[in-house]
Amino acid sequence: MKKGQLLYEGKAKKIWESEDPGLLIAQFKDDLTAFDAQKRSHATGKGALNCKISAKLFELLQDQGIPTHYVRCLGDNEMVIKRAQMIPIEVVVRNIAAGSLSRRLGIPEGKRLPFALVEFYYKNDELHDPLINDEHALMLDLVPHEGDLEELRRLGREVNVVLKSFFDKANLLLVDFKLEFGRLEDGTIVLADEISPDSCRFWDKESGERLDKDLFRHDLGDVKVAYEEVLRRIQGVMGE
Repeated sequence: MKKGQLLYEGKAKKIWESEDPGLLIAQFKDDLTAFDAQKRSHATGKGALNCKISAKLFELLQDQGIPTHYVRCLGDNEMVIKRAQMIPIEVVVRNIAAGSLSRRLGIPEGKRLPFALVEFYYKNDELHDPLINDEHALMLDLVPHEGDLEELRRLGREVNVVLKSFFDKANLLLVDFKLEFGRLEDGTIVLADEISPDSCRFWDKESGERLDKDLFRHDLGDVKVAYEEVLRRIQGVMGE
């Protein structure tokens, strides 16, 4: 499958048309960004690692009945995906307090939450992806129906159940993660974008070592080494 016109370039990926009008090609970049891209760097091979990790997790979720845009890998840092209209809402699921939740509400970092918290953020770089509620989402026409918000919330919780159990077997705590969703031509809402250490917080269950993009955000260690470790553990659980 050959790449056609470049449709979109973001901080972490490029999206290309393909020979099939219903399929696109996602190319994962080696760029690292944090704090609204105010901090930037580059890690050779990071894109390929995120592509492989995302592919394996999409396959895991699809096997559990959760619809995704993933079709197959295409080379080390590219995957074939279904064409979908992206919903401009980031769905963040939190199991343990960290990051902005701790800063906003004063909950000590590392405190386990009594239930999985699902938050919505308006995906808008100019506004720095602000936290929103259901009424904001409807007022801004981010989704046509209130039921779509309930579907995003339901899917976020289902993904959390699957991934939390899976990563427990990999000796990792799934602290929190960001999901993005898209709508297929028939209206079906599917999990899209990626699931990787760029969009998740992973802590080692025993040592508390961070194995995610916080290493880059806070200058705590080598991102590529951490991402390689996450992939190694995923493959170990999958028996590869």
